[in-house]
Amino acid sequence: MTRLAVAGDGAWGTALAHVARRAGHEVALWSREKPDPQVIAGAEAIIMAVPAQALRPVLQRFDLSHGPRLIIAAKGIEQATGRFMNEVAEEVAPGIATLILSGPSFAADVVKGLPTAVTMAGPTFALAKQWGDALSLPQFRVYASDDVRGVEIGGALKNVLAIACGIADGRRLGDSARAALTTRGFAELTRFGRALGARAETLMGLSGLGDLLLTCSSRQSRNYSFGFAIGEGQTAAQAMAAARGVVEGAFTAAIAVKIAHDKGVDMPIAEAVDAIINRGSDPETEIARLLARPSGAEHR
Repeated sequence: MTRLAVAGDGAWGTALAHVARRAGHEVALWSREKPDPQVIAGAEAIIMAVPAQALRPVLQRFDLSHGPRLIIAAKGIEQATGRFMNEVAEEVAPGIATLILSGPSFAADVVKGLPTAVTMAGPTFALAKQWGDALSLPQFRVYASDDVRGVEIGGALKNVLAIACGIADGRRLGDSARAALTTRGFAELTRFGRALGARAETLMGLSGLGDLLLTCSSRQSRNYSFGFAIGEGQTAAQAMAAARGVVEGAFTAAIAVKIAHDKGVDMPIAEAVDAIINRGSDPETEIARLLARPSGAEHR
């Protein structure tokens, strides 16, 4: 039995605590509303299930002098710095091994014990497999990877693209449009990942294509539901106010587009989402802009 702490008592943190207990570990939940330092003290590993933009300030509250493993279950890019989650953790807690847990998973499905498969990425394959095995159950399969950047990119970018698919469905553009958006969105995700050093097979895996397919087609996804509300006519501010929890893609869109511009990566769908959320545009204008683009070659 390993002593684990889960930082974040929302739906995802609660689901991961449930998994860890079923896997035979001693688990304690840490809450930002009722922070208890004893939950962190002595934990062999801390699962960080807080929103991506809260990762840095939450980590800064912890005494990590005992050197626990950090397993980050947040999906996003820090808006203020452009740092990925593992980079944020390494800045706050240098020298502590950081792993990333990501993949197609809804908290409600996990708690019900429905079959789910995710990826654990770490600085070495051996470490990723060790902690992946420690959290694996017959219905919660954890695959190992040493492509930390690739796993993080898939988790962050799919949230932005899910907003686009939600907008399209909210506008009643049809299943064919959603399929096209998902596919062309994956092409953007792949270009972005390639520019930042991710491996193609990682982006084709659970944390990339798998998570994209899930979040681009289900109202269980906060990002998709947020986009759907915008597509039905709400403003981004109205949709955000009505959202059930944090919409990670809304915070990731602008910084992802900035990084793409800096790297010379063409991401028209992500740009459209950013324009609607952050730059005062509207779905009709951005849909028209996307449809007016020359089709060109599919693969390049």
